[in-house]
Amino acid sequence: MKQIISLCLWMGVAFICQAQDRSVTLSNPAATTSDLVELDYAQVAGSLKKGPFKIINAATRKEIAYQLIYEGGKEPVKILLGTPVPAKSKISITFVAGTPAPVQQKTFGRYVPERKDDFAWENDRVAFRMYGKALEATPKENAYGVDVWSKRTEKLVINNWYKRSNYHKDEGEGLDYYHVGYTLGGGGIAPYLKDSIWFPKNYTSWRILDSGPLRTTFELSYDAWQVDGATVNVTKTISLDAGAQLSKMQIRFTDTLPVAIGIIKRNEPGNIWLQEAAGVMGYWEPVHGKDGTTGVGCIILNPVKEMAVAKGHLLAVSATDKNKTVTYYTGAAWDKAGRITNATQWFRYLQDQADRLKDPVKISFTR
Repeated sequence: MKQIISLCLWMGVAFICQAQDRSVTLSNPAATTSDLVELDYAQVAGSLKKGPFKIINAATRKEIAYQLIYEGGKEPVKILLGTPVPAKSKISITFVAGTPAPVQQKTFGRYVPERKDDFAWENDRVAFRMYGKALEATPKENAYGVDVWSKRTEKLVINNWYKRSNYHKDEGEGLDYYHVGYTLGGGGIAPYLKDSIWFPKNYTSWRILDSGPLRTTFELSYDAWQVDGATVNVTKTISLDAGAQLSKMQIRFTDTLPVAIGIIKRNEPGNIWLQEAAGVMGYWEPVHGKDGTTGVGCIILNPVKEMAVAKGHLLAVSATDKNKTVTYYTGAAWDKAGRITNATQWFRYLQDQADRLKDPVKISFTR
């Protein structure tokens, strides 16, 4: 019989405790590979016994990288496994005593006070930023929505790019050529009433909830503003996983209201893909000279009322749920990165991710 190793917690540190025999099976019912897998920490936590642990693929005997997810708390709530599960397949994992191998840092995010309160985040594929309060003092530079940085390296670039004299020029790793301005940019959100977008101002405070290596999550808070005569406030919880093109956006308002999730539309012709029933919205922008082409897209988990090209955007109109929350994914791909190089590939990626979100990996325990 195998000896089962369960996860425990002591003084805020995860470790191993011994329990009865069982194995953990990860089953992927979707028609696309799942890149990372979440385990509910409570499901595998056991009685208290000190000791570090490793996670092993039962078939290959190779160690699986993982990250404990705290979501801003003192104790872990999830385990994020850095293992792909192929489409329509399953793998088994075991927990064994021992010190895990170091995990390469593939995600990162930070407050950027040296650039007028930016908050920037990235992984091994893409990078983004949101704008802070200090930028409002320079109206010609100010912007509201999500900014996209075009990367073609797996290295983390935020710290180095902010030291560059001009990160709007490609020096081999990529550049920031995406224009946001007073728009929703690459997947921003705002209340939508009386056929109008009611933009908030820029964020005023931030908090990091988890910081890599496989997932970075942070929270942005905003000052209250007036929406059709009512006072509204919002908090945005944003996370990005290693290997993903899309960030997860959990948006909590202080009121129940309709909202618009938008992608700025360029003046030149591009490829637009609106899948209202599936909640998927994609845009393959017109080529930007020598800088190449960016694809931007959103997957909305709340029911979508309508999608349209309006107000200078691709817009998906939805509404807050019973918890006054909207959850969606937004992100981008750059053709010069070489992974996704045309509209067909980008729209296929978005649809695959939407299918995976609707049919996530199933976790089962067998005695």
